[in-house]
Amino acid sequence: MQTGDMSNVTIRAAGPVDDLVLARHFHAMWRDNDVPKTAIVADWEARVASFLAEARARLDYQGFIAESGDGTVVGSAGGQRFAGLYPDVLAPAHRTYGYVWGVYVEAGWRCRGIARRLTEAAIEHLKGMGCTRVLLHSSPHGRTVYEKLGFEPTNEMGRTLR
Repeated sequence: MQTGDMSNVTIRAAGPVDDLVLARHFHAMWRDNDVPKTAIVADWEARVASFLAEARARLDYQGFIAESGDGTVVGSAGGQRFAGLYPDVLAPAHRTYGYVWGVYVEAGWRCRGIARRLTEAAIEHLKGMGCTRVLLHSSPHGRTVYEKLGFEPTNEMGRTLR
């Protein structure tokens, strides 16, 4: 069952005061993707808060909050400069990647364009930093949202080791 009036949802920048909400949404995102509770470390909340503080300081992280008209938080997302997987030897004008992560919308508010709007806010933040490309990893549920925003499958490959 869907609740809430989409026309009343606003997207705003998140600050450190919103870190608990961002952490809880990040946790809920993993649970919604069938990750069992036992696979998530007990101190997940503190780890997310620590990561957010470091990402703000080093990677120009910005979180975004979706709020209903009565101030209820119904979704969140974040964007930051991508730290890279190997030494960065390319000029920033050629390659400065941004990364969108933690896109989450409360169950009763899904399929109303909120994830799209949160992702667009994160993309605008990354554009404003001069990013030349934006990356994200999608759950199967979010793939169509991101494809409609112009994200294409890439050559990233993976292999499970256990």
